[in-house]
Amino acid sequence: MTSPARGSASYGAVLALPHARSLFTAAMLARLCYSLLGLPLLLSLREGTGSYVVAGTATGLFGLVTALLGPARARLVERHHAALVLLAVSYTLLLCALGIVCAFHLPAPLIICLAVLTGVFPPPVGPLMRSLWGRLVEDEMQRQCALSLDTAAESTVFALGPVLGGFLVSASSAPAVVEACAALTLVGFGLLAATLRGTPAGVRLTAAVRTRSPLGAVGFLPLLLPVLGTAAALSLIEIAIVAAWGTVAAGALTTSFSIGGVMGGLVYGRYRWRGALARRPLVLVAVSALCYAAPALVYAVPATGVALVLAGACADVLLITVYQLVEVLVPEGSRTEAGAWVNTAYNLGAALGAAAGGVLVDRTGPASGFVGATGLLGCCVVIGALVTPWRSVTGAEVPFRTDPPAADEGAPPPEPGVPGTTTASSAETGSHGKATARSSGAAERTHPE
Repeated sequence: MTSPARGSASYGAVLALPHARSLFTAAMLARLCYSLLGLPLLLSLREGTGSYVVAGTATGLFGLVTALLGPARARLVERHHAALVLLAVSYTLLLCALGIVCAFHLPAPLIICLAVLTGVFPPPVGPLMRSLWGRLVEDEMQRQCALSLDTAAESTVFALGPVLGGFLVSASSAPAVVEACAALTLVGFGLLAATLRGTPAGVRLTAAVRTRSPLGAVGFLPLLLPVLGTAAALSLIEIAIVAAWGTVAAGALTTSFSIGGVMGGLVYGRYRWRGALARRPLVLVAVSALCYAAPALVYAVPATGVALVLAGACADVLLITVYQLVEVLVPEGSRTEAGAWVNTAYNLGAALGAAAGGVLVDRTGPASGFVGATGLLGCCVVIGALVTPWRSVTGAEVPFRTDPPAADEGAPPPEPGVPGTTTASSAETGSHGKATARSSGAAERTHPE
């Protein structure tokens, strides 16, 4: 089934690639500001408005605007290099203003409007970094290894961020931590932009490339369904766990999901896996459905913990394979935007799953949440199998380039056999993070990247 990756695909070899270590470090710093923000932002809005209802509404609108406009921001950054700095400065200033108006308890309508406006400007970091990996790596196995490393690191940042954010709030105040996140945004994205300026032209984004939306690429739109379904199932499961065993158990079990994601991503990146890459997302969703079925049959905390470790591994590997397919299916010039669409699908799925989970658990009990998650993922597998253009998607899986361009060369020549692809750059993997964004949950998870 698998074979060990060659030495060129080790994580050390990936980080030893020219400019890889500095870009990776800058991206992690930029991601940290997003992972820290969630709890301080909610508590700041609560302090400023005096109401959890208003604070929750403002936070939800902030997240919704951030998710929906993510592809537009990614397209802007992909086509205009200076947009990354402009977005970072705008986001920093608005975040500072939001912290100030909350600290001084200004009128609630002003606070809500400022929160929504702030959600327009978060610069993309996850989609951008995954697109850059495609220009750095030298072969297909290095691409898989790089995307796995990036996803595992992102998952770790978004798992630790809320804990650190809570600690900082207890040590100072929520508005002060929001101001600190603003400063961290400016430093992180400033470092990322400066690092990008020092890379060769073949690594930086190609502003001259003009392409249509990645949603029109053959086989890309069906990839969003398993991502959306996976995020919705996780949100549903989280609500069911809280209702069944309380917040302490929920915290531990949710952490097991993140741990499983990091471990699964790192293991996946080190092996050469047989079987068609195009079919891998649906296989992973089917395995996730079986994982969630286990606690539905054995309704106990230990069974749920094991199931979530395995489901977390499937979730992160799913995101990695989706980003691998983005690199193959989507033309150069649209891949950063495509990565942002994956983030948006994850974030919207998490929101829909939370809404549906609340209704389901409230009416039929916690156990129904596990059954609902299993059924949801099963439906995603069936629908995905019906709507995916298998012939076109499988036909797009051509070998990666074997001779990387020299540092002073421009973009490499077109890859034969990939419709609509203009260069051989590779790679995307995935948090929301998750994230994750990640959020903010596990990998590319509910977060503004």
